[in-house]
Amino acid sequence: MAEPQNPSWIGGCLSKLLFLILLVGLLGLGGAVYWVSQPQSLSDLGANNPRVVALPQRDLKAVVQGAIDGNSPLTLSETELNQWLGRTLAARQGGLLGGKVTLDRVWIRLGRDRAEVILVRSLWGRPFTVSMFLGVEQVDGPDGSATVVALHGGPYLKAFPNPPQGGRFGRLVVPQGLLVLVLPAYERLATVYREEIDLCLRHMVLTRIEKGRVILNPPEPSPQGLRQSL
Repeated sequence: MAEPQNPSWIGGCLSKLLFLILLVGLLGLGGAVYWVSQPQSLSDLGANNPRVVALPQRDLKAVVQGAIDGNSPLTLSETELNQWLGRTLAARQGGLLGGKVTLDRVWIRLGRDRAEVILVRSLWGRPFTVSMFLGVEQVDGPDGSATVVALHGGPYLKAFPNPPQGGRFGRLVVPQGLLVLVLPAYERLATVYREEIDLCLRHMVLTRIEKGRVILNPPEPSPQGLRQSL
């Protein structure tokens, strides 16, 4: 007859297993905190490279409005967008929102089918970055086709499409659900650049994001407009 197992031995194995699980969890949490505290590298952005020649300073609102009036496509490079943001952010924060928005810098990284909008703040004298992955979609409404901005980061893991990527806290890629922590900052940023955003989304369609550039296309003329032009 087999002897009964010693309950104290079983309890000892369970306590060791629980300790190991807690240790792994603490190490993972510590690693996540470390990567969150490290600002992501911005050296790949053209406007952040001192060897890149500054592009002519253009008023992007006027440039977009000119493309709309001329019914012509418009291409904006990542470098030009970042240089424009660098020139305008400080003045707009102070003039429009007083001290409610406290950003050191905003950067945009343009990749295939998505843009990463990066906010840089200073915490305890050190830079801290958060970012959000965004894409554009075309939707049909009562007034025709329109462009909308939506969260777009792709699957967090290839084998598990959910939850999708939302952005980065420091150097750590986080799922979309955690973006609720930074969403108010992005909403305030959208308020600062409301006029330019409205022009691009409401009057331009078929927006395409590519590596290093965004392409805005005007709406196709309506059949009535074509008849009138003829």
